[in-house]
Amino acid sequence: MAAKTLHDSSLSFSRRYFHWKKKSEDEEDDDQEILNFSHLHFSEESSEKENHEELRIPVAPAETAVIPPKKHSLMSVSKLRSALTVFGKSHRSHRPVLGRRVMGTLFGYRRGHVHLAFQDEPKSAPAFLIELATPTSVLVREMASGLVRIALETEKKAEKKGFKLLEEPLWRTYCNGKKCGFAMKRECGGEEWKVLKALEAISMGAGVLPASDDGVGAEGELMYMRAKFERVAGSKDSEAFYMMNPDGSGGPELSIYLLRV
Repeated sequence: MAAKTLHDSSLSFSRRYFHWKKKSEDEEDDDQEILNFSHLHFSEESSEKENHEELRIPVAPAETAVIPPKKHSLMSVSKLRSALTVFGKSHRSHRPVLGRRVMGTLFGYRRGHVHLAFQDEPKSAPAFLIELATPTSVLVREMASGLVRIALETEKKAEKKGFKLLEEPLWRTYCNGKKCGFAMKRECGGEEWKVLKALEAISMGAGVLPASDDGVGAEGELMYMRAKFERVAGSKDSEAFYMMNPDGSGGPELSIYLLRV
């Protein structure tokens, strides 16, 4: 017998262990349809599954869901705080300050009340300006009699911590030991600036300013006394101003004390 080829031996091996059945053309068409349908069905299921997976949104548990703070809100608050801080510093830095030697001015209408102003220089804005309850005529009589001591006292309160002494708004007034009502802090307005400008060239002296074009008002003539004062700061709650004599002899004729008690 002729020797079998490799192809014939493989075919006989497959026929021995596998039962092959020849299919008709109709059966082959049915199998093709089943295969196509199965493939289509699988494709539809897989596409629906993919769609479900795409629509599924992971949700964190309720107890762990945390809403993060808005960054722009935090930045706005921080910018506002920094702007207020810069404004406060710049506002404080523009306030007039006093050195060791200052210019002091007492002025007021004859039938009005006395104003007291301290300036670092004759042309600078007053760092301290108050209106005393003492009438100008009474202070003139006191100064004519000799030495004058004016004490201004203000209350020390916890809510005013960090408040500078010269910024206190209300003062109890004593003149040579006698109580003379209260003094109020004033802003330097147009009328006050007009007086200080008129006295700008005077370093020391006392007198009466010329009347305006309208003549002398109901409160009489405007009287003034102006001199250099030596400022002594004892602490944050006490300061003293001593009028300096031009010749340097004798004690001060006028002394003003600021106390926070």
